[in-house]
Amino acid sequence: MNAPRPLSCWLSTERPDTTPVAWSGERLWRLGQLRNDVATHCAWLQTQKGQRWALCLEESYLFLVALLATLHAGKTPVLPGHARPLQLEEQRALFDGVLSDGPLSWDGPLHIINTHAREDAQPLPAIPDGAGLELFTSGSTGQPKRIHKSLSVLDAESALLTARFAGRLADCRVVASVSPQHLYGLTFRIFLPMSLGLPLHADTLAWPEQLAALDTRSRYLFISSPAFLKHLDTRLTAPDVAMVLTAGGMLHWRDAQHALLWLHIWPDEIYGSSETGVLAWRQRSMDDTPWQPFPGVTFTAENDNWRVTSPLIAEPGGLVLEDALRFTANNHFHLLGRRGRVVKIAEKRISLAEVEQRVLSLAGVRDAAAILITRGTRQSIGVLLVLDDAMRQAWQRASRKQELAWRQALRPWLESVALPRYWRVVDAIPTNTMNKRIDAQLQECFHDHVAR
Repeated sequence: MNAPRPLSCWLSTERPDTTPVAWSGERLWRLGQLRNDVATHCAWLQTQKGQRWALCLEESYLFLVALLATLHAGKTPVLPGHARPLQLEEQRALFDGVLSDGPLSWDGPLHIINTHAREDAQPLPAIPDGAGLELFTSGSTGQPKRIHKSLSVLDAESALLTARFAGRLADCRVVASVSPQHLYGLTFRIFLPMSLGLPLHADTLAWPEQLAALDTRSRYLFISSPAFLKHLDTRLTAPDVAMVLTAGGMLHWRDAQHALLWLHIWPDEIYGSSETGVLAWRQRSMDDTPWQPFPGVTFTAENDNWRVTSPLIAEPGGLVLEDALRFTANNHFHLLGRRGRVVKIAEKRISLAEVEQRVLSLAGVRDAAAILITRGTRQSIGVLLVLDDAMRQAWQRASRKQELAWRQALRPWLESVALPRYWRVVDAIPTNTMNKRIDAQLQECFHDHVAR
């Protein structure tokens, strides 16, 4: 396979217009169409004063058009990670307008990205030197944390992945169950196929039946979440999957075995974060297979934490990880769990601090504490509440009805998996002698709380 192309060369005339780029069902987009669509929307963006444009698109071909049009127009793509109108309104200081693949009830500049042939499309301007994009992830305070990714770093990440995996991907098409609005989907669903010249699936796979229904005449690289692999149906006919890449959360051993049973290959797992990019990988044939760092990634012990440096991390001193690690003699490592107040549920990164802020905004709530509750193999959010007298009386009269009302009020602001499932009303949030909240004490409040 040829060397990976940097983003600045994705639309290069070195490849003919007939080169397949993306498909959906019977529809196929070729490179000439992509150049045309990008040029059309680039021309519109060049007429706009706003510099920063939020990309709120799920369909990956249109996302690709929006990404390239924004960059070629000299603008900055911003990945808010969602398309919820109320939250976009709250975050409107973070961008000047929104690019979407459909109408949004958002009171601000909005441009719909579509695909159509135009004979008068103008040549594309070069992408400015030093261009990049911005994305947001949950910070420790509950406020979105801005992360800048230069194109040079994203191209370097694609080169790193190509060196490891390209030999297994010849003639593959790329399908995914993850959104391109987050770094994992952006890296593996957009950058990797475009840099290698592999056609990408425009649609997001939501169900195993869609994976099983893929055209059997093609081979596939499947970009999956661990949660999707958990629900594979071995009664269906498996497609010809050459490789499964999964990241974003822990893949349980039984789910890795389940994937092997159906697809006849072990998934390749990726460890990293939005801040660090990819750090390590593994392909398990036994449960406790350790992680192997990518070339150039170095971990250094720092008190009880680990600091990581990498060619993909802009900060010269590297970053301190939120995870606890245990290293083996050959410099591979095991993950021991997550530190801090950012947790992952079904591969979604959830800030407990943000959940608390949203709950505190509810009428009648005087104090709140959010924690991660584990019941068997299921993880959910639990919330301790301190209520004023009127709300406490309303909750005592109809607790189930009130909890459903709270969830409904939070729905515009929080991911579905971040909506609290367990509610506990207390007189005061438990603290220790130093007035600090201790997770073990908070967990005790839910020990006799039966899930409904």
